[in-house]
Amino acid sequence: MRAAVLSDIHGNLPALEVVLAAIEAERPDVVWCLGDLVGYGPWPNEVTALVRERADLCLVGNHDLVALDAAGVGVEEFNPEAAAAALWTRDELTPDTRAFLETLSPQASRDGTGLYHASPRDPVWEYVLGGEAAAGAFETVSDSLILVGHSHVALEFTLDEERLSGDVVGAGTELELTARHLLNPGSVGQPRDGDPRAGWLMLDLDGRRARFERVEYDVRRTQDEMRGRGLPRPLADRLAVGL
Repeated sequence: MRAAVLSDIHGNLPALEVVLAAIEAERPDVVWCLGDLVGYGPWPNEVTALVRERADLCLVGNHDLVALDAAGVGVEEFNPEAAAAALWTRDELTPDTRAFLETLSPQASRDGTGLYHASPRDPVWEYVLGGEAAAGAFETVSDSLILVGHSHVALEFTLDEERLSGDVVGAGTELELTARHLLNPGSVGQPRDGDPRAGWLMLDLDGRRARFERVEYDVRRTQDEMRGRGLPRPLADRLAVGL
């Protein structure tokens, strides 16, 4: 089975559209989304509708939950710009968008693969960016393949017997999945690894291979819309540099 994996779209419709076009060209068997459809970006309803149409599995992320005003996920957990965007998004959500997001979970399991918005230890909040968090993820679950989002950084960690290794990965990186692996596809709509292009991941679960992809999109269109809708300017500015 071949699975396309995307995460952290954050209301960025132009980025999502080019990623979905690239995915369609690959003709995967399934599309999996690891959450954070909304927040930061100016098209929360359009993005949610498109993911609902195209994804076979979708998780909920912390930005989705704060936009829903869900219990235990408050704007005080966010920095000022993210909090302002969250409150703006909360007011923008249509009943259909809200109803769909409310059905989602921050974790799932498919075909021996564990899927988490953030991490197995804390599916909503924990960032997996270094060895300690990656080791904790491997200790928490027994899946041979773990998929996470949340950090907006494309990365891979490998646990081969007792040896843990891993790092940030660049566009076009291909891996053979010969041991236990934790993979983050990077962010579609708010990359933060120094590459402003939209990120996603192509998996061949039968062939045990993974390929990290990046796609250019119209960053200025998203920036102009964000500024025009009154969203915090730093959130728009950072899209140009992927940080």
